[in-house]
Amino acid sequence: MYGVLLAFKKYRVSKGVWGSPWVGFYQFEKFFRNPSSIQIMLNTFLLSMYALVASIPLAVILAIALNETRSKMWRKSVQMVTYAPYFISTVVMVAILMQFLDPSLGLFNTVRKMMGKESLNYMGEATLFKHIYVWSEIWKNTGYNAIIYLAALTAVSPELYEAAKVDGVNRFQKVLYIDLPSISSTIVIMLIMNMGFVMSLGFEKAFLMQNPLNLETAEIMSTYVYKMGLINSDFSYSTAIDMVNSCINIVLILLFNRLAKVYNKEGGLW
Repeated sequence: MYGVLLAFKKYRVSKGVWGSPWVGFYQFEKFFRNPSSIQIMLNTFLLSMYALVASIPLAVILAIALNETRSKMWRKSVQMVTYAPYFISTVVMVAILMQFLDPSLGLFNTVRKMMGKESLNYMGEATLFKHIYVWSEIWKNTGYNAIIYLAALTAVSPELYEAAKVDGVNRFQKVLYIDLPSISSTIVIMLIMNMGFVMSLGFEKAFLMQNPLNLETAEIMSTYVYKMGLINSDFSYSTAIDMVNSCINIVLILLFNRLAKVYNKEGGLW
């Protein structure tokens, strides 16, 4: 918390934190007066929400599918294959993306040429950045996220399944009326927890995927803070931006926790 003081000062390394002059909310005003500030916040929010909306349903579907699989060997094999990408480092994953999406020798463009189409610079298209970012992230993390929901499904009472079997329900109805309601609280909690990180989107992957051609949609809060703070050495300005980031995250997690309580009195984190 001591470092938060930098956001309200014009920091000078020679004078230190306490010796640097107070400037009040100047750094915050400077950020919001920046014409690109709204675009950067919008890029971060939309990219994070896109990832959140796409990843949670897929993780739930994968968990339910694994739970419904009768063959233990098949279930373990699928679990291993979907879980393995989680251990690939961000740097290696971006390198793989670069190879696959290479304009001249990449797999995707090789297939396009075989179909008689022109090659496309995927990483240079600003409109494609968010799709490449999100779906590669889903490929990497869905197997890991599914474990949480799979654990919640194992806690469902067997008596519910037995009663459903007596009533003659099919497998789809069992999923719809037993599995999904049973893990709904887990889904809500995961959603609320993820809302606390909406504006704190991963820096490493976004930074590694950025280039001058896609910067319009690829510039997010964390990369902007890095550039302002460490590259431009404007520590006070970058601290103020990061503080705005944290405040937005707090508001979002409080809002969604409140909505969860309205939806279900026993829902929410607190």
